[in-house]
Amino acid sequence: MKVSIKQISEITGFSPATVSNALNYKRGVNAETSARIFKAARDLGYYDDSRISKVKFVMFKKNGVIVEDNPFFPMLIAGVEQESRANGMEMIMCNLDKRDAGYEEQVKWLQNDKASVIVLLGTELMDEDLDLVRGISNPFVTIDYWKEDMSFNSIVINNEDSTRMATEYLIAKGHREIGYLKGKFRITSFRGREEGYRSALHRAGIPMKEEYQVTLSTTIDGAYEDMKRYLGTNPKLPTAFFADDDMIAHGAMKAITECGLCIPKDISIIGFDDVAFSAVSSPALTTVRVPKQDLGRVAVQRLKQMMKDKGGPNLKIAVGTQFIERDSVREI
Repeated sequence: MKVSIKQISEITGFSPATVSNALNYKRGVNAETSARIFKAARDLGYYDDSRISKVKFVMFKKNGVIVEDNPFFPMLIAGVEQESRANGMEMIMCNLDKRDAGYEEQVKWLQNDKASVIVLLGTELMDEDLDLVRGISNPFVTIDYWKEDMSFNSIVINNEDSTRMATEYLIAKGHREIGYLKGKFRITSFRGREEGYRSALHRAGIPMKEEYQVTLSTTIDGAYEDMKRYLGTNPKLPTAFFADDDMIAHGAMKAITECGLCIPKDISIIGFDDVAFSAVSSPALTTVRVPKQDLGRVAVQRLKQMMKDKGGPNLKIAVGTQFIERDSVREI
């Protein structure tokens, strides 16, 4: 027998109108009241996964320095939307910005959303934000973030192996002085890429020199300004750099060329992501291509499987990359 709004009203003590407004996400019901109503509805069996017809794409922002104005993410979102549509579901967008005054209430609404399965873009998610993730009761997956305890489903890029192979490419080209353009905001993906860089040097018996580690902002303009300041100190430079992503690489390249150095004659550079303009920059950037739309598609496919299996094991799915050889690396 289907649970009614009247039954939920009797259990919680709230009026049927308040219960209805909360369950339909209408304004005017505070977060605490909504949480009590959603819990009662869940306990009584009001919800059924077979009724879910929406995929909520949640873009989490801690400070916005990675996900804002980055051409990587529209392609990923397109993949989520296409796969949702192919499965007869509607995708809706939701920004969850930790800088907003109403952040805590937004989190509670998300955690109590029983009408949607959730794709959480966790690029800027840090370990201290995990209460958000652990409070979601509907099927959900994170993209670009995972936790070692495997307490939730994650779709990630194969960061460590991809960067190791990119660094090994530089080594195969004869480079032994290899630096690292390190993103200032240490997201999970960047930490994985750093491990890949270190691993490649270690395997080749090449010492990692701290003077070749340059910390840069994660926007093109910020990386450009930071690299320009660094070059202004007349440092000893390596023959090549690996950059945490293409945005950092392009900002650094602009600063390097303005200082009178030539890429790749004087310094070689490899990026990561293969954003659209990397193919047409001067020189065209050698980089690691991430299948952006496939990341989104795999996330929705995993959600559909979770809805079907109900209670299956959590999975960490690593999506492979492709190395793209262009013009920003020379052979020594």
